[in-house]
Amino acid sequence: MHLLTSPLTYVLLLTVLLAVLGRRMPVTLRALAIVAIGMLFVLMSPLGANALVDLLEAQVPPASVCERTAPGAIVVLSAGFEREPRETGDFTALGADSIGRALAGVVAWRAHPNAALVFAGGGPFAISESAVLQNFAEQLGVPAAAIRREGDSQTTWENAAQLRKLAPPLPTDLWLVSSAVHLPRALIAFRAAGFSPCPYASDWRYLPPRGFGYYLPQSSALRKSELALHELAGTLLYRWRATERVR
Repeated sequence: MHLLTSPLTYVLLLTVLLAVLGRRMPVTLRALAIVAIGMLFVLMSPLGANALVDLLEAQVPPASVCERTAPGAIVVLSAGFEREPRETGDFTALGADSIGRALAGVVAWRAHPNAALVFAGGGPFAISESAVLQNFAEQLGVPAAAIRREGDSQTTWENAAQLRKLAPPLPTDLWLVSSAVHLPRALIAFRAAGFSPCPYASDWRYLPPRGFGYYLPQSSALRKSELALHELAGTLLYRWRATERVR
């Protein structure tokens, strides 16, 4: 759970505040706190979580948009491990998002086998995320000669910066493969690094209303809200960093 971007964190803080101060709080302030708690509960429901996700995914065109031009490189951004890998063939250590992005990248490469398939991501362990993803792609039939990778970055911003340093350099025009909810932030980072990326979404998280449970708090909705709020905050930070870089 991302503590600073989790609705549950602020529900707990406001609940404690109301319990401790109680009637000593001004009526207006107490009412605002109660309303805020109600709104936070909405964000812990599929209704609120999917509204946040839609804000991000609406900024990303469908992957078919990229098919108008053949890519010189297809860059796949890793999404982390579930645990420390024992070896580069320890694919069960990969997070579900990393596997999904890698599969989307392999599908894109098979449609354009003349492009380089590039994996980006270091991670906190001795074995990098990109090394495991490269091995995964090779097991799916992508030849090692078609794959490039960088394994030093820890963030999306660093992904773009490290890939810019690769020698021989990557083409400026490339396809950028990631989750649709993550692509708005990733696009800012890659454009700031001097690339002209075409967003290729590996998955979409938005779910339309369906059933009574859509309006009730759920643990899965809380996780989705945490992810979306993390990405929204990251997008704002990256926009600021990109602006400062231009100055």
